[in-house]
Amino acid sequence: MTRDILILLVFLACLNIQEIAAQGERTDIHEEADQVQPLMPGMQAPAFDVLDVRGNPVRFDPEQMDKPLVLTFFRGGWCPYCNLHLAELRKAEEELISLGFNLWFISIDQPEALYASLDQPDIGYTVYSDSDLVATRAFGLAFRVSDDLVERYLGFGIDLEAASGKNHHVLPAPSTLIIGADGVIRFQYTNPDYKMRLHPDVLLAAARAYKEGVDDRLIRQRKAQRETKQKKE
Repeated sequence: MTRDILILLVFLACLNIQEIAAQGERTDIHEEADQVQPLMPGMQAPAFDVLDVRGNPVRFDPEQMDKPLVLTFFRGGWCPYCNLHLAELRKAEEELISLGFNLWFISIDQPEALYASLDQPDIGYTVYSDSDLVATRAFGLAFRVSDDLVERYLGFGIDLEAASGKNHHVLPAPSTLIIGADGVIRFQYTNPDYKMRLHPDVLLAAARAYKEGVDDRLIRQRKAQRETKQKKE
């Protein structure tokens, strides 16, 4: 895949959510996946608390970051598309780490189910539980699964209440973000269609762009223009 194509894909990914039509607050639990209101690039990431696999609280504070973060919200280990996506992202893991990124994955699964339900429980990622919806709502990704769909899932052997340990029947719209070391979101891809996931090549292109300071290019150009003007004067 050429660099030009990757840049185009990153641009399209950033536009993926299209025009927001949802009503109410960003942190609301929305009635449909296509009503979510994800935080966008340029916005400050919120602080949030999640649980690790042992049930211990873990705090994310955007004002105390020492590395940029790749943050992925997925539905749960019971979702075959989530399993495929997590396995696919292994292709990007080594380079992302070498570029200096931390990698976090967050699902609605309760702590004891975080790895147990994955196809590859030794996947090696840092996975956290957000069964209380703190992070999912803070990033504007929460939507309620209809009662009919909950029953259909049960027919497939998928018990959302058993997975999360809660009866809220809420899931995140699958999403991947790059949060800079300054706590500002630099890239975001969210798709209300859970079958459509971010390609590892696009994520890597966005990560490289962040490390190269692509977002700051206009600031550098403007600074150079001022310096050139001052020299002429």
